[in-house]
Amino acid sequence: MTPIIELCNVTRSFGAKFALNDINLTLEKGTVLGLVGENGSGKTTLIKHVLGLLKPDRGSVSVFGIDPVIDPVPVLAQIGYLSEEDILPSWMRIRELQRYMQGFYPTWDQEYADQLVREFGLDREAKLMGLSKGQRARAGLMTALAYRPQLLLLDEPSSGLDPIVRRDILGAIVRTIADEGRTVLFSSHLLGEVDRVADRVAMIQNGSILFCENLDGLKEIHLELTVIFPQPRPVRPRFDGAIAAEGDGKEWSVLFKGTLDQARVVVEAQGATIAEHRPANLDEIFVGYARPTGGAN
Repeated sequence: MTPIIELCNVTRSFGAKFALNDINLTLEKGTVLGLVGENGSGKTTLIKHVLGLLKPDRGSVSVFGIDPVIDPVPVLAQIGYLSEEDILPSWMRIRELQRYMQGFYPTWDQEYADQLVREFGLDREAKLMGLSKGQRARAGLMTALAYRPQLLLLDEPSSGLDPIVRRDILGAIVRTIADEGRTVLFSSHLLGEVDRVADRVAMIQNGSILFCENLDGLKEIHLELTVIFPQPRPVRPRFDGAIAAEGDGKEWSVLFKGTLDQARVVVEAQGATIAEHRPANLDEIFVGYARPTGGAN
């Protein structure tokens, strides 16, 4: 089966800076991929390549088996897109926005669009310019979902929104996934959102993919350890397999990649013991990779 998205050795630079550096990424049908990374890491640039808004300097991009730059119409017709940027025509009313969008998408489902309007508490007669930021985000999500696209691209869709609006957005995404098996590429700096909806997680840093793993599997292979030394350590300890280590004196917190047996071997080799251990959560994994503190050799 042809992947929904396939990026092969994609490189893109702006001046002397690599925005994307030899990116390889595949997204299969029915998968929800959470894309995480700090601001400026390359998340939006990657999504723009999927949309065909940017062409790679090197490498190739395929969406539904098509190059989105060479043949954008059949690609964009199957993509629902929502970002933190407000790009809706503010002078339109909700009902006018629906009619306007319907003209672009033969698969537009007006009954579903009206259902979303009701669920989101929107007034079909209200002008977009008079809506709050959260209401405009709900209207944008309605337009992204109402033609039942095969692929949802969500670029920080709930950035700056209150928890109720974020809940509505995530709830609609979850229902879309559960009811219709859509494919989703979901970029967010809110790791709790990614943890809730994603099957897989990819982390991008300085334009490079650090990992792309099944979410449950990612947690299973990362441990948060409390390591105790018999004597205070004047410098940060370094363990093979450690991603990060923080602490002071005798007690240190270590993010370790590997099994507990492997962790015991490397910790005990330095005369220390593991006092506590548990699976790391996504936030701890993200921070460990984003801001490593010299734990690894």
